[in-house]
Amino acid sequence: MHFSLYPFIFSLLPLFLFLVFLLRWLSITARPLHKNPPPSPRKLPLIGNLHQMGPFPHRSLHSLSQAHGPLMLLHFTTAPVLVVSSTAAARDILKTHDLIFSNRPKSTIGNIILYGVKDVVFSPYGEYWRQMKSICVLQLLSNKRVQSFRDVREEETALMIEKISNSGSNVVNLSKLIVELTASVVCRAALGRKYDGVGGRGGGARRGFKEVLGKAAELFGVLDIGDFVPWLKWVNRVNGLYGRAERLAKELDEFFEGVVEEHEGRERKGGQDFVDVLLEIQRENVDGIPLQRDSIKALILDIFVAGTDTSSATIEWVMTKLLKHPQAMKKLQAEVRLIAQPNQFVTEDDLDQMPYLKAVIKETLRLHPPLPLLVPRESTKDIQVMGYDVTAETRVIVNAWSIGRDPASWDEPEEFRPERFLNNHSIDFRGHDFELIPFGAGRRGCPGIQFAAVVNELAVANLVHKFDFALPDGVELDESEVFGLAVHKKLPLLLFATPLSC
Repeated sequence: MHFSLYPFIFSLLPLFLFLVFLLRWLSITARPLHKNPPPSPRKLPLIGNLHQMGPFPHRSLHSLSQAHGPLMLLHFTTAPVLVVSSTAAARDILKTHDLIFSNRPKSTIGNIILYGVKDVVFSPYGEYWRQMKSICVLQLLSNKRVQSFRDVREEETALMIEKISNSGSNVVNLSKLIVELTASVVCRAALGRKYDGVGGRGGGARRGFKEVLGKAAELFGVLDIGDFVPWLKWVNRVNGLYGRAERLAKELDEFFEGVVEEHEGRERKGGQDFVDVLLEIQRENVDGIPLQRDSIKALILDIFVAGTDTSSATIEWVMTKLLKHPQAMKKLQAEVRLIAQPNQFVTEDDLDQMPYLKAVIKETLRLHPPLPLLVPRESTKDIQVMGYDVTAETRVIVNAWSIGRDPASWDEPEEFRPERFLNNHSIDFRGHDFELIPFGAGRRGCPGIQFAAVVNELAVANLVHKFDFALPDGVELDESEVFGLAVHKKLPLLLFATPLSC
């Protein structure tokens, strides 16, 4: 008899869950508000402002900020989210109150893939993070270390140019070649050599780096409702999100474990790659830092995902903007071809003589920051910002895409005009000028800016030096986006490449 009650009980389950959710929401919204919270758009019961995000959150948040101001408070379900959309607001958050906003919110995906967030990007602010940041800045990504990989960057760039040259009159998938370039450079710098793929231990199938790193970047870009409402984590168990993350984590761990074992069992010849450096720090307990094996693998994964995805997106957008603006393309080609001989490759020694190249890349980063919302932060205590009260544990989203379009900082902000940086050389993207922060700023700014900058400049300079590019007949240049950890073009750049006549 009691079995007949099961259908009735299960039919009431959604209603029960709804009532629990409603009671939780009412209990939170009934709490006293702070004296002067930032402006907020109207929110809906249960979901808050989630319905206003749309498929391109950086654009949705930009539109909302036009109506509600450069410092805006949203609610993702019941969790408070502060959105920063102007140069002045970014300076207040990332400089004036940088310490208070230096924490990271909890990330279940990061916890699964990055060994309990033992990396430098997602780990919470504290002593462990300071140790990992010190290793990155002083050991892995110092000026001296970045320069030591010059041959790697130039060799892989030359290989890309050779592949394009060998394509003959065929259409070239430039987007694919750019991803291969950045993955190869990072792979050789981090691991000492190129690998065919990830996985394969114990008889498992191997997958290419592009596919695996793309999956990791995609997962890091997912809005995880369980991070905002912990008791709803079961939703992502049911829909398979956490399962996908766990399978990818296992695949990556098997690969990186094999790489570490290979490095431990070999005699080092020539320069050190990143794994060599980290194993040396572990053996010698450099600066008293007890570096664990999982920390080594987490740091390397950070460098892979960030170094490959953001650099490939930047180079792809630079070439897109140049194709969209042929006068800028001609001006850049004239500059590069004046410095480099027709039958030679552009080397890193040449790059400092190319101010327009640097201006083109800055202007592209202004309009298309690879991580338009940067990596979220979290406040560690109650604070007043620009006259508004912000509570502790408020998630903070800095909209670098919107800041690059701040009319208080930029004339004709929607226009692609690299010349604006020729007139103002002092503005740079390294975190000191809050008008342009594609890599963040402050304590949690990206430590790999120098490595990424030289990869981007060298690739673009050689592409425009060696070839004239054209779209296939009848094809229009598409600038639509696909949102993930980094924002790429939705459609690949398919082009004809005509070699420069000597």
